[in-house]
Amino acid sequence: MDRILECVPNFSEGRDPRIIQQITDAIAAVDGVELLDVDPGAATNRTVVTFAGAPEAVIEGAVVAGRMAKELIDMSKHSGEHPRFGGMDVCPLVPISGVSMEETAEYARELGRRLGEEVGLSIYLYEHAASKPERRNLAVVRAGEYEGLADRLQDAQWAPDFGPASFQPRTGATAVGARNFLIAYNVNLNTTSSRRANAIAFDVREKGRIQREGDGLTGPVVKDAQGEPVWIPGKLKAVKGIGWFIEEYGICQVSMNLTDMEVTPLHLAFDETSRAAEARGLRVTGSELVGLVPLQAMLEAGRYFLRGLAAGASYGYRVDGDARAFSFTMPPDGPAFPFTLGLTADIGQTNVSRANAAVLRRTMGTAQPYAGVVLLAGDLSYADGYLPRWD
Repeated sequence: MDRILECVPNFSEGRDPRIIQQITDAIAAVDGVELLDVDPGAATNRTVVTFAGAPEAVIEGAVVAGRMAKELIDMSKHSGEHPRFGGMDVCPLVPISGVSMEETAEYARELGRRLGEEVGLSIYLYEHAASKPERRNLAVVRAGEYEGLADRLQDAQWAPDFGPASFQPRTGATAVGARNFLIAYNVNLNTTSSRRANAIAFDVREKGRIQREGDGLTGPVVKDAQGEPVWIPGKLKAVKGIGWFIEEYGICQVSMNLTDMEVTPLHLAFDETSRAAEARGLRVTGSELVGLVPLQAMLEAGRYFLRGLAAGASYGYRVDGDARAFSFTMPPDGPAFPFTLGLTADIGQTNVSRANAAVLRRTMGTAQPYAGVVLLAGDLSYADGYLPRWD
């Protein structure tokens, strides 16, 4: 079996494509590394990069990326919605095949050492690679973010595991860890109020919210016998979450990290967020994935949301502003996964797309259609003639 690690570094730059390109080009140039995904966000001013390969190649790629980030990203000028404390903010390793979690943790420690000694970054180890139990949780390691890092470094208990122990204004600090698959998932809300989005995030995330007397927002904090705040847990285990406003979308989101998809899968996170939003007079309008997601998570979500559609049954619907009725029929044995996806764009605009449409009409009604689901992408208002929309 091939030994494969995945690396998912997050960089505190999501607005300058030239900087992002230079970092990802450097990663891709490392022999034995395959660059899988690059997902920038302007409002968060953050880019999530995913690459994979043999452990030694992946470590080299991460070191190269850290060196480029140090050169190109100035944290003293950074702002964005996402919590962060460094230019190369986090750099987790994930075992894919042929590598145990214990081995992955050792690789993460080696990566942290090289980033500290060779690149000069202040490194904190977290999750399975953590040097102390209190450093296992990323949120605890990153508490105070970049703005609080200088003061935190005055405390000897929070000296970095590798690299400079003094505050580095340009680079901040980097968290290096070993963890399982994590699904970064954002759910859109029909509000611009980050306060209301945060309230929903507190409803669903495992940590929940601080308990208060009387008014849940401004009332006195309830404390336990040791003087620590009492927390009311949220509905979803193995879920971290916050609410934020995304300017480029003009809406708020509940941003979640699903740290164990066996405990809380993607579809249940969506459903529970929808229920929490409805209870507060809001509505979920969509969702987005950040980075990659395991295929199994998507297949499970498909099965879950198709569970209410009966095998062999026909369902009718109408398109807004059109008097005609449309319909679709479920397969006689119910939905089958996986399925083949067909894609054709700009139906009717060119001879090629008109030919594609003709093929669709001929093949989709046959006993062996070339695709189980066809996605028609593009603005159909430019079509030469009437074509059923999404049928």
